Amino acid sequence: MPSWKIMLAGLAVLTAGIFGMIAVAYANTDLPTEKDAQDAAKAEGSTFYYADGSTMARLGTERRAVKLDDVPKYVRDAVISAENDTFYSDDGISFTGLVRAAWSTATGEQVQGASTITQQMARNYFKGLSQERAIKRKVKEIFIAIKLDKEWSKDKVLEYYLNTIPFGRNTYGIEAAAKEFFGHGVKKLTPAEGAYLAGRIQQPGAFDIAEEKKNFSGTQFRFGYVLKQMAKLNPQEYSAYPATLKFPKIEPRKQSSAFGGLRGYMLTEALKELEAKGLPRAQIETGGYKIYTTFDRKLMQAARTAVNQTTAGLPKEVHTGLAAVDPTNGRVIAFYGGNNYLGKRPDQFNEAFQARKQAASAFKPYVLAAWLEAGHSLKSYVTGKQPLKLEGTTPISNGHSTPSAMDIIYATQHSINTAYGQMGFEVGLDAVKRIAEDAGLSKDAMETSVNKHKYLFSIGSAGVTPLEQAAGYSIFANAGKHYSTHTVIKVLDPNKVQIITEDKTPKQVIAEEVAADAIVALRSVVKGGTGTAAALADRPVAGKTGTNNDNKEAWFVGFTPQLSTAVGMYKEDRKTGAELSLGNNFDGGTVPARVWRAFMAEAMKGKKAEEFPPPSNIGSPLDLAPKPTPTPTPTQDETFPDGDGFPTDDGLPDDNGIPNDGCLPWDDACNNGGGPDPFGGDAPGAAATTPPPTPGPEQTSGRRAPAR
Repeated sequence: MPSWKIMLAGLAVLTAGIFGMIAVAYANTDLPTEKDAQDAAKAEGSTFYYADGSTMARLGTERRAVKLDDVPKYVRDAVISAENDTFYSDDGISFTGLVRAAWSTATGEQVQGASTITQQMARNYFKGLSQERAIKRKVKEIFIAIKLDKEWSKDKVLEYYLNTIPFGRNTYGIEAAAKEFFGHGVKKLTPAEGAYLAGRIQQPGAFDIAEEKKNFSGTQFRFGYVLKQMAKLNPQEYSAYPATLKFPKIEPRKQSSAFGGLRGYMLTEALKELEAKGLPRAQIETGGYKIYTTFDRKLMQAARTAVNQTTAGLPKEVHTGLAAVDPTNGRVIAFYGGNNYLGKRPDQFNEAFQARKQAASAFKPYVLAAWLEAGHSLKSYVTGKQPLKLEGTTPISNGHSTPSAMDIIYATQHSINTAYGQMGFEVGLDAVKRIAEDAGLSKDAMETSVNKHKYLFSIGSAGVTPLEQAAGYSIFANAGKHYSTHTVIKVLDPNKVQIITEDKTPKQVIAEEVAADAIVALRSVVKGGTGTAAALADRPVAGKTGTNNDNKEAWFVGFTPQLSTAVGMYKEDRKTGAELSLGNNFDGGTVPARVWRAFMAEAMKGKKAEEFPPPSNIGSPLDLAPKPTPTPTPTQDETFPDGDGFPTDDGLPDDNGIPNDGCLPWDDACNNGGGPDPFGGDAPGAAATTPPPTPGPEQTSGRRAPAR
C-alpha cells in the first residue's frame, strides 16, 4: 500500500479516536439536578463554631433565590447586554467570543468576557469545576454549556445565573446584591441601579477595592458601557438611556453583624490562621464550610469580666491584654483583646495578639530553663552584687540591696537582675534564644533584642505578646513540650470532608526534668515572692511577674497543669500613642496578677485540682558567687531560716515596696516608689521615697489606631 494511503488511514483513525473520546466525555457529563441548583443558590456561607460545637457566627451572604419574573425586564437586559448580548440566539458557547476576548485582552480594551452566560452559570453550579486546571475546566464547561442549552430553556438558565453570579461585597445573586448596594429587593431596582449591578459582574473584587478608596471611575465606565449596549440591544426601549440615566447613589458597605462584640476578635484571628493555611476569606464566605474553633464561649466572657472589673477606675489610657492557652494541645481557649470589635467606639486592635511589649522579668523563666538544660541545678549560687558588668551591655543593677549571693530559687522568687544576667552570660544567649523561639516567641523579636541589647536580653528586653507568653509558659506546664498555638480545630467542606486539621505533634523544647525543676522556682514566686496576689486557694500555681522601667509595662504570666495564662498591661497617650508610666505603685505583682487570678479562678471552677510533678533535682551546683558562710549560732530573727544564711521572703523588699531610684530597664525588683497600693491590694507597701518617675522616650506599641 502506498505510504500516502497509510498516512490518510492513520489520520482517519486518529480523528475518529479523538471524536470518539469527545463523544464519550460529552455523554458522561451530567447536568445539575433541580435540587442541586437550588441548594447551591441558597446557602454558600460558612459557619464558625465554638469548641463545644455551639454556633459562633456565620460569614457569607445567604443567597436568596428569586424567580425570573421577579426581576424587571430592564435589569435582565442590562445583564445580557453586559455579559452576553447573543444569549438568546447562541448555542450556549461562543467561539467568536473567545476570539474577541483574546483580542480585547491583548489590546487592553476588554469589556466583555469570553464565557457566555450559560458557561458562567455552569461554572457556578458544578462543585469543584472552578478549581480544576484551566484546560480541563474549560473543556468540561463547554460540554455542560452545550447540554444545558439543549435541555434547559434560556429563561431557566438566566434565572439560575442571576441567582448565583457574584456582584461584589460578598454578595451572590441579584437579590442579595440589590439589598447590599441599594437597600431594597430586586423588584424595586431602577434601570440605573440594574445597569450599575450588571456592570459590576466583570470584576466585582477589583471594583470593591477601588470603591472603598472612593474611586468610582471603573464602575462609572462600566455603567456607561452597559447603557450603550442596552441601547444597541433594544433601541426602541433603551435608546434614551445613555443620555438620561445618571449614575446611582450607592449605599455604604455594611459591616457584618457577625463581628459584633467579642466575636469580631475571634473571627479575625481564625480568618488569619485559615488564610495562612490556604483558605482565604473570599473562599470561606462562598464555600459552605463548617469551621470549628478552639474558643470557649464562657471563658471569653470571663476574660472580659476579669479585665473590666479588676481595672475599673483606672485611666482609659491603660490597656490590658489576656490570653489563655491549653498547654496540652496549643489551643487558644480564651483571650481578651478589647470590649467590642464594632460598637459605638470600635476597637479592632487585639491587645492579646498584637500588643508587643517588652517582657521584662516575665522573660526570665526561659533563662532558667536554659540554665537547667545546661546541667546546672537550682542549688547553684549566683551573684547579687551590683552593678554587673558584661561585655557590650549596659551595667545591670537591682535597684535595691540584695544578698551578695543566693541560690536560683531565691533569685527567681525575688527577680534578681544581676543573678539572671550572670546566668544568661554563663549559658549563652543563643541557648536562651533557642528555647524562647521553640516555645513560640517571635524569632524576629528575639533576634532583634539580642543584637540590640546583648545580655539585657536575659532580663527581658525582648518584645512579646500575651498570646506568645501564654503559649511559651506551656513548656513548663506540659513537661517541656510545646504545641503550635492555634485557633482552629478543624474545617469541614460541604461534603463533610475534613480539609484542615490541627497539628497534634508536639515539640520537646526542654527535658521533662528541666520543666519540673523550673516549676519549683516559679511556684516560689507565687507562694512567697513577687506574685503572691495571683495565688489560688484551691490549687497550686506557678508563674512570674514582670515590670518595665518606669512601670510602663507590667506582666503576670502563670499556669496550672491545665491552663497557661498571660496578662500584660501598658499605658498609652491617646493622642500621640507614646507610652506612659502606669504609676509608682503599679507592677506585675499588683493589677496584672489580680486580673490573672480573677480569670483563672473562673476558668478552674469545677475542674480537678491537679498537682505539679515532683522536683527532679537534676544537674549539679555551679556556684558563680561564693556560697555564704552559715551563721554559727541560729538566729532568732524570723526573717532568717535555720542554717540557710538567707533572708526569708519578708527579709528583702519585693515588687510591692521597692524604690524606683537606681533602676535600669526591665528591672522587675524596683518597680514603684512605695506607698500603699492604690488598686486595692491587701498589704500596704513601704513609704514613698521618690517622686513619680518621668516618662521615658516613646516606645512602639504596635497599635494601628489611637488608644481607647
